[in-house]
Amino acid sequence: MSLEILEQLEVKIKMAVDTISLLHIEIEELKERNKILDHESETVRESRDILEQENIGLRADHEVWQQRIRCLLGKIEEIE
Repeated sequence: MSLEILEQLEVKIKMAVDTISLLHIEIEELKERNKILDHESETVRESRDILEQENIGLRADHEVWQQRIRCLLGKIEEIE
């Protein structure tokens, strides 16, 4: 009977070792996926920063054009 118990224990230990091995593989895959996502996240942040700067520039240009148009409209009103 003790031999049977040892065989059952051996089977359970092998299953545990197999499960641990699979979990290690999954952890490595998740670490690699995390690296990829970190890189993608950094790329998105950089793109966002570029777009924010471009937006600031375009808003400034828009303000300049509005001022010019107001100035021209003021001159037209002076003529009338």
